[in-house]
Amino acid sequence: MNPPGVIEHFPYLGLFILLMLGGLGLPFPEELSLMLCGIFISTGTVKPLYAIPVVYAGLLAGDMAIYFAGWKWGRAVVTHRMFHMVLPPERFAKLEERFKRQGVLFILLGRYFIGLRTQIFLTSGIMRTGALRFLLADAIAAVFTVAVMVGAGYMGGNSAGILRKDITRVGHLVILIIVVLIPVYLVYRYLKGGEEEL
Repeated sequence: MNPPGVIEHFPYLGLFILLMLGGLGLPFPEELSLMLCGIFISTGTVKPLYAIPVVYAGLLAGDMAIYFAGWKWGRAVVTHRMFHMVLPPERFAKLEERFKRQGVLFILLGRYFIGLRTQIFLTSGIMRTGALRFLLADAIAAVFTVAVMVGAGYMGGNSAGILRKDITRVGHLVILIIVVLIPVYLVYRYLKGGEEEL
């Protein structure tokens, strides 16, 4: 599957897939995908009424997939070499201690730790945090993430559009100035040359 091709032809599905893949740790950062959604809204490629629920659902779906991986395989995830890059045993021990003390609050704040997000969600599943509790905490935290990142993309898209218009206006102004100044300069040179002859 080619994500850029999917986004071009099916922007809603493409954004959902990008967020799912990003949530699973593939190199599609969710912040960039959300900002892309904002840019699409600013250019009229997608409608906010549909796009925002789609990216919100994609965000939560990716997080839930990580959570259920931790739930399904439990502590075996920590000892499996495939997951050592994602969640090293020493990191898990620290996160486990934090979960015991902070619980749901740690999930709420976990979304904003870009480097730790996947580890926190995986640990949440390993620790058998209730699925509904995890989903509710993540859903609350995700509202802010979606609002900020989509908003940033929207403002950036609008600014780019305004900048393009301004550059076009400046270009037209420069051409107009050149068109006016060249004849003025030629007339000036002609008149100056005539004065020297006199």
